[in-house]
Amino acid sequence: MTTAAAPSPPLATSDRRVVVVPCFNEAERLDGAALLALLDDGRTDVVFVDDGSTDATRASLQALVRDRGPRARVVGLDQNGGKGEAVRRGLLAAVDDGAPVVAFLDADLSTPVAEMRRVLAALDDREDVDVAMGARVALLGRAIERSPARHYLGRVFATAASTVLGVRVYDTQCGAKAFRVTAALRDALTTPFSSRWAFDVELLARLLWHGDSRGFVEVPLASWRDVKGSKLSPKAMVRAGVDLIRIAASARHDRRRRR
Repeated sequence: MTTAAAPSPPLATSDRRVVVVPCFNEAERLDGAALLALLDDGRTDVVFVDDGSTDATRASLQALVRDRGPRARVVGLDQNGGKGEAVRRGLLAAVDDGAPVVAFLDADLSTPVAEMRRVLAALDDREDVDVAMGARVALLGRAIERSPARHYLGRVFATAASTVLGVRVYDTQCGAKAFRVTAALRDALTTPFSSRWAFDVELLARLLWHGDSRGFVEVPLASWRDVKGSKLSPKAMVRAGVDLIRIAASARHDRRRRR
């Protein structure tokens, strides 16, 4: 998906990127070594956000980053606010630290580190693009391992999200997205998301409706897999659908207010 609008220049010019990894009760399945591979290119830093975990996640993360200096750190939230709030707080921390490009990646590495790098590279390759999103498209030659139930629920949800956003988007819910830091992104992160389950759509909506965001692009992933222990259940998908209705209502209200 690509959309175009008036240019919004980045607020910084260095090539540094920060990837935010939201974590909640991940102590049993956290692959710290794989996540720290994000640092290998010398350009990418990592911010782990512990979303009020009740297990040993925070201690595990603190041990993981202990000898990594400023390029890897932990932001600890006292209370669980949901993935959307963990992502928002992590992105804000990266933006406030001066990063010109920020991103987020699911802690379970359903999207491998190599694929996160491809999503980030889309911003390097396209100066007219401010948002790059991973897309789980099951084409021949690609290793997209997704259960049929989650695939078809995802297609229904993506169709509804496209209607709400007013753009043709294939996959709003893939947990690998990168953003150029612009005024639009700063504004989008100012207040918590109203949706706990469809925050990705709400974030995209805030950027699209800001008025000066530039292009959006989807990057078809070469590999992705369902990871055992995922917190996204069919019940959560239903709640996300309800949240879409709220996001659509908020959009109508915002458009009327701006007239």
